[in-house]
Amino acid sequence: MEPSNSELIAYLTGFVTEERKKRFDEVIKNRTRHVTIGLEDIFQPHNASAVLRSCDCFGIQDVHIIENENKYTINPDVALGSYKWLSLNRYNKKENNNTLSCIDTLKKNGYAIAVTSPHKDSYTIENVPLDKKLALFFGTELEGMSEQLEKNAEVFVKIPMMGFTESFNISVAAALSMYTLSNRLRKENVKWQITEMEKEEILLQWFRNTIPRAELLEKDFLEKRK
Repeated sequence: MEPSNSELIAYLTGFVTEERKKRFDEVIKNRTRHVTIGLEDIFQPHNASAVLRSCDCFGIQDVHIIENENKYTINPDVALGSYKWLSLNRYNKKENNNTLSCIDTLKKNGYAIAVTSPHKDSYTIENVPLDKKLALFFGTELEGMSEQLEKNAEVFVKIPMMGFTESFNISVAAALSMYTLSNRLRKENVKWQITEMEKEEILLQWFRNTIPRAELLEKDFLEKRK
């Protein structure tokens, strides 16, 4: 019989410091899947990495990465290991329409599809509805979102600006958006917390990512259970 996530976590806890375990317990309390971030064809590694770093800092657990034309590359000097603590969902099959695959997956999981655009003013980041789970997308650096993404969007969001320039850099726009949405989630009457089952799944991922050769330790654990 396969061990449960809680059993594996209890076993792997013995291979991390008490300080690391305490840190895991503190951070997991603020993780959310009520808001998720979607990235379409981001090709500059520093932008890709900065977005991941902001997701971790603001407690956004899931990132959905669409790779139609550009491979999503992480710069470790910018990301600072943030990708180890996130759930990265990549859509990069050559035979698929990866944008539509991502959108379909998110819609099936109850997300409203939102895109950032300086030319659409249905909502600002301060008043976009959060009663339903929100997937906020950012398009490629040069051309913005694709036509497919725009056609399938249910919500358009803009960040108010007071200058001549029409848009922020992607990493800046993502950070501003996540900062505002993260604060709003905790102030408004929104059930933003993850479930206990999700906490265990994420914690197990964190233990596996932080313990050297964790797979061998798990194998040894399974052998001892037989």
